[in-house]
Amino acid sequence: MVATGLVAAGARVLISARKVDALAGLAEQLGGRGVCDYVVADVGTPEGSAAIAAAVAATFDGRLDILVNNAGATWGAPIDDFPDDAWVKLANVNLIGMFRLTTTLLDPLRRGAEPGSPARIVNIGSLAGLRVTDVENYPYSATKAGVHMLTRHLAGRLAREHITVNAIAPGYFPSRMSAFALGDDSARSELLSRVPLGRTGTPADIVGAVRFLASRAGAYLTGSVLEVDGGAASAT
Repeated sequence: MVATGLVAAGARVLISARKVDALAGLAEQLGGRGVCDYVVADVGTPEGSAAIAAAVAATFDGRLDILVNNAGATWGAPIDDFPDDAWVKLANVNLIGMFRLTTTLLDPLRRGAEPGSPARIVNIGSLAGLRVTDVENYPYSATKAGVHMLTRHLAGRLAREHITVNAIAPGYFPSRMSAFALGDDSARSELLSRVPLGRTGTPADIVGAVRFLASRAGAYLTGSVLEVDGGAASAT
């Protein structure tokens, strides 16, 4: 959704994921509307961050205007049986990998930063990092809460270098990660009963939020966590 929206807005986009088939197909699709390149990498590893940095250097001549940290994983299990491996995996992808990739790309972000026209970092957090949900996904909610705090911490540090850092906390959007709940009619109805606006998010909702934070309109925001959740985080 985010890649499609940024390409449509005229940005030259570099997308990354672990699976080449999904990347190549999306890059080809978006290439018909604008410019979209791709790099295969796992941001949960140092090698993955290095591969993305090399692709950024080659694709954008060492200058980066916008970084969207959107890699994420989840894992649900009963509390009595929750495995240590889940904590390790989710911490590596959701939190450590986000920090590592950000710091790996600081030099190109610095080259893209100017007074009054900052470079932008947009981190994708989650509703689960703002309030407790019924899903037993303990490391997911904990790491997403960490994403929100790390966003504020990085914002304070990087503001002096004309780099803004904000987060988006999405609620329920149709995706592979949410298919287990939204694909079941009764579970879907139960989830949406807790969303004041009564629906899931749409591509336009998340794209609009990212475009706002990446545009001139968002140039004076840093350290913010933007809730794009239909009011779910504030519901009682």
